[in-house]
Amino acid sequence: MPKKVFLELDAEKQKRITDAAIKEFATYGYENSSTNRIVKECGISKGSLFKYFDNKEELYFYLIDTVSVQMSFDTAADIKKLPKDLFERVLAYSVAEISWYVENPIKGKFLIGIAAENGSEIGKKIMERYGEKSRDIYEQLLKDVDMSGLHSTRKEITNILRWVLTGFNSSFLESIAGSEAGIEKLKQDYIKQLKQHLKVLKSGL
Repeated sequence: MPKKVFLELDAEKQKRITDAAIKEFATYGYENSSTNRIVKECGISKGSLFKYFDNKEELYFYLIDTVSVQMSFDTAADIKKLPKDLFERVLAYSVAEISWYVENPIKGKFLIGIAAENGSEIGKKIMERYGEKSRDIYEQLLKDVDMSGLHSTRKEITNILRWVLTGFNSSFLESIAGSEAGIEKLKQDYIKQLKQHLKVLKSGL
């Protein structure tokens, strides 16, 4: 977590530091990111950065918390309107989530990159810290959905959907990196591809 001195900075300077760090981690991942590039980008000394955070790891986890909260806040209104049907709900939730990623490409890339840390030392710490929270999101999403007509258990369905959506979203965002298509076109492409995946899942579940 940040030290008190960071929280006492004016909002513009905090944003400059966090934006530079998010961009760095999104571009290079955790292991290959450089605090030297971060301080150069935001125009502070390296000594100042470590007055604000104990180390790179603390900075990284602070960014995960900050960006995750922002995404949750920005998409909350859409998620409250989700339909009761399982597959309609999954589609609506996924569109709200991917829309945020497309509209916030650097932050979206940062969040997706977190999943790529799986298996590394930092990946293990991420799972220890956020694993239960990730499971809770999908369990809450599907809590009041009727699954009585499906062959699999609620737990199996929740795990399968979490796995499919995480992988699909990651692949989709990688495929549109650098795309010059407008946001609405990207959304339509996403919806079309996700519907195809859900159609296959529906017949199996």
